[in-house]
Amino acid sequence: MTEPLHPLRIAAAPISWGVCEVPGWGEVLDARTVLSEMAALGLTATEFGPPAYLPTEPRELRALLEPYGITAIGGFLALPLHTEPSRALAAARESAELFAATGAEVLVLAAATGQDGYDARTPLSDYEWRTLIDTAASIRDIAAEHGLRAVLHPHVGTHVETEAEVERFLADSELDICLDTGHLLVGGTDPVALARRHAHRIGHIHLKDVRKAVADEIRGGRMEYSEAVRRGLYVPLGEGDVDVAALIRFAAAAGYRGWYVIEQDTALSPGDAAEAASRDAARSLRYLADVGAALESARI
Repeated sequence: MTEPLHPLRIAAAPISWGVCEVPGWGEVLDARTVLSEMAALGLTATEFGPPAYLPTEPRELRALLEPYGITAIGGFLALPLHTEPSRALAAARESAELFAATGAEVLVLAAATGQDGYDARTPLSDYEWRTLIDTAASIRDIAAEHGLRAVLHPHVGTHVETEAEVERFLADSELDICLDTGHLLVGGTDPVALARRHAHRIGHIHLKDVRKAVADEIRGGRMEYSEAVRRGLYVPLGEGDVDVAALIRFAAAAGYRGWYVIEQDTALSPGDAAEAASRDAARSLRYLADVGAALESARI
C-alpha cells in the first residue's frame, strides 16, 4: 500500500488498466478486477471509465465501489459537440444525473469527431466550431444544475487537439480545461507552459508521462494513436519526457486544489492480466509520493 500523498488528491482511471470506450481497443478487464487492483495500491478515488462500464444505477454503483473503499469523482464523456447538439445534451444530462447521484464532482468533456476511435478527424467549418462552443456551454450549465463542474479535455483525435485549437477554445469558451499532460504534448502543446499561461483555467488534471519520440511519430502522421499506445507511448510518471513534477509544483503554487488523476492509456491483448498495468501505476504512485513530500516540505 502506498504512503499518504499529501497535499495531492490522487485518483485513478480505468483506462490505466486498458478499459477504453473505443471499439476494438483491446482486452477489457472486468470492473471488480480493476477496482481490486486500485484498492491494493491504496487508491481511494477513480473516474468512471467508459459509459456503462460501471453500473448506471446509483445504488448498484455504490454497492460495487464501497467494498473497495473507492469513490467515483466523475468521468470522461466524448461527444460530437459540433453536430446534432440535442443528442449531445441528452447524453450529457444522463451522465450528469448519474455522477451527481453518486457524489461525483466533475464531468470531463471531449469534443469527439463522431468517428470511431482517435486515429482520424476532419477540420471543422467556422459554423461547426461555433456549434461546438455553444454546445459545450450548454453542457456546462447542465453540469452546474447537478452540482458538477464541466471541463473540456483537449484530446488526440478530437476537435480540440493542437495548441492552436486549445488556445482558440480558451479564447472562445468560458469552460475550464482538463489539463492532460500526455494528450497536450502529443498535440504539440507544452503542458507546463500552458499551465503558466492559463493557470486560472485549470479545472482538472490528468497525469501522463510520454515518450516524446513516439509522440513525434503521431504528430508527423507516421503512426496512429492507438498503435502508439501499444508501442509504449505512455510510461510511468517520471520516466518519460513530460516534466510532471514541475507541472504539479506550478499548479499547486497557482492555487489548484483539485484531483490529479493517474491516467496512463493502456491497451491489453487477449489473455493479458492486470499485473503489468498495476506495476506501472505503483511506480507512478511512488513518484507522486516523492513530489507530494517535496511540496509538503516546502510549506513547512
